[in-house]
Amino acid sequence: MQIHDNRLIAECTSYDFKEMLERKKVKSWLKSVSAFANTDGGSLFYGVSDEGEIVGLVNPQADAEFISEMIKARLDPVPEVQLIPIEHEGHTLLEVKVKAGALTPYYYYQDGTRTAYVRVGNESVECNSQQLLSLVLKGTHMTWDSLPTQVDARKHSFIILANTFREQTHQEWNDKYLESFGLVTSDGKLTNAGLLFVDNCTVFQSRIFCTRWTGLYKDDAISSVEHRANLVLLLKYGMDFIKNYTMSGWVKMPNYRLNLPDYSDRAIFEGLVNHLIHRDYTVMGGEVHIDIYDDRVELVSPGAMLDGTQIQDRDIYNVPSIRRNPVIADMFTQLDYMEKRGSGLRKMRELTEKLPNFLPGKEPHYKTEASSFFTTFYNLNWGENGRISVKEVADRVNSTLKKYPVNGGASEKKYPVNNESTLKKYPVKNELNRPVGRTAQRIIDMVISNPMITREKMAVELGISLDGVKKQIKNLRERGILVHEGSDKAGYWRIIVKP
Repeated sequence: MQIHDNRLIAECTSYDFKEMLERKKVKSWLKSVSAFANTDGGSLFYGVSDEGEIVGLVNPQADAEFISEMIKARLDPVPEVQLIPIEHEGHTLLEVKVKAGALTPYYYYQDGTRTAYVRVGNESVECNSQQLLSLVLKGTHMTWDSLPTQVDARKHSFIILANTFREQTHQEWNDKYLESFGLVTSDGKLTNAGLLFVDNCTVFQSRIFCTRWTGLYKDDAISSVEHRANLVLLLKYGMDFIKNYTMSGWVKMPNYRLNLPDYSDRAIFEGLVNHLIHRDYTVMGGEVHIDIYDDRVELVSPGAMLDGTQIQDRDIYNVPSIRRNPVIADMFTQLDYMEKRGSGLRKMRELTEKLPNFLPGKEPHYKTEASSFFTTFYNLNWGENGRISVKEVADRVNSTLKKYPVNGGASEKKYPVNNESTLKKYPVKNELNRPVGRTAQRIIDMVISNPMITREKMAVELGISLDGVKKQIKNLRERGILVHEGSDKAGYWRIIVKP
């Protein structure tokens, strides 16, 4: 808090100015106390006009006693509040500092009715049913996905989940995992998360709407389909739809084929996982939407940021991991669909930037509204005048040699490709321009599709040994085509583009 030119400048994002204390209309300010306690805390400043001008209070001590009395009488439970007098040039202000509560919801009580409020922007508004449910869960230290149901787990199967687990982790499935992963309770009942993973999922809001629109706006649809299934299948159906209605060009390089996809497959995969995990499942009429336009792919899901902030106002590299559905998130982590640390937004951007045809300004864009989260991926082969020709994209890609010099990265230091010592150590008999083989080309395609792919997964996809993969990678590195940045487990592959 700062005072400048007799005006109060509040440093907190949640505050209200009150010129005087309303004793007959206590609801006008007690609803703000309720909202602050139910959201992220905040302060009411008494003796300050709406414009921030300091006018002071006539009897601040009596006002403080009345405020304290009303909070105890009209709010349930009673939130943690500090009453702080502030002296400035003969005026006395009173700050009512409300701490974010752990026993939500905090109700305003009058005439037999109980109403909870939350903070939306700079207003205190009455909770709707979804917000109230979220507050109840928060107050009981429970999440919606962890709540037990009355559905007997023995009447349902998890064959799709078990098969996906084996395929993704190359480990054997054990039915004991159902309880340890939080899908089944100790007495054999499904949790809400369990209902979302059973084979015959009947949760109404477990749906995705997929639409390929003509042009750049929601006008006529080329294709529209609705899927209602468990989360594993929804992820598959969504990715299949996106791949069917997006394109990929390619350009012939001296010794290999370089794919130039419209989008990073892995970035969109991360985005769809993010929307399925973090959406608000208490919204019965909501679902995940996939909208494909000529120039972009948009993912939309119900549920904004848990802390009430706007993602477009945040630095995505410093957004803490707060999970609305930790059981669902953990299950996707066990399936190797995501990492435990909250790095999805950053990763989507980095994956897109790794594509050879990426241009600044084409990074994924994130936006939140009151009750929705939007992720937008931009078509890298689309310009102001429509689809860019493959030749034009290829010319632009070839010019990136200056941006990514062959000997500039850590991997090039380990595998220098253009100096005399390397040629002596790895004699290639003037065959650097010889076309790469079929297996090596498939590795190049895999790396462009998913720069995070591991050697182990390459081996599985190719149907060869891990040593065989390492041999192919070594050859591509020696020829100055492929590099790896970062650690083996957390790094990215990159294709070096030569003109």
